[in-house]
Amino acid sequence: MAVNKANIFPAETQELAALAKALAHPARIAILRTLAEKKSCICGEIVEVLPLSQATVSQHLKALKAAGLISGEVEGVRSCYCLDTEYLERMTPLLSNFFKEILSPQCC
Repeated sequence: MAVNKANIFPAETQELAALAKALAHPARIAILRTLAEKKSCICGEIVEVLPLSQATVSQHLKALKAAGLISGEVEGVRSCYCLDTEYLERMTPLLSNFFKEILSPQCC
């Protein structure tokens, strides 16, 4: 059985990895862009915009919600989703600082 060694890394590194994993599919990027454009959205509207089935969109929404990128509420037969702006605002400097760190002048 494989052992998860992610916890040996600093919390910030784990957070960035989880964010990268959540963003690692083009459909999820498209969903986030759609939610940003509409400010609020129901799942059905997202399905109309993307060339994916309802079930596939639902799985991507689930992954985005689990990562903290979006929040959602179930209202009867509809599920409404929106960006979790607090999380995104918290992650923005972490991501920016990471890129600055790795882009700092290298020796070669």
